Amino acid sequence: MKIWMVCFLALFAIAELFDWIKQFNLPLPIYILGGAFLAIASNYDKLVGSSLHASPTPAVNATNQPELSPAVSQPVSFTISRTVKDTPQPEIAE
Repeated sequence: MKIWMVCFLALFAIAELFDWIKQFNLPLPIYILGGAFLAIASNYDKLVGSSLHASPTPAVNATNQPELSPAVSQPVSFTISRTVKDTPQPEIAE
């Protein structure tokens, strides 16, 4: 019986909290600031962490080739060519 009472009280509390949250409104600038904060917090390691952990000399692998850091990217271009072959089309009998 105690488990039923605890489950009932927990579900009742969740339902009341949900109703309270549905009626809770914030002004638009708060949503904008919250979104900016989340964007900064999710990219914090990219903004600050990379400058703190950067080594002063470039890393060299086993073949003495310098490694490119993930932050440095080279532009990639693709050439798409289309070849049209002259093949005879089957004739449709009318």
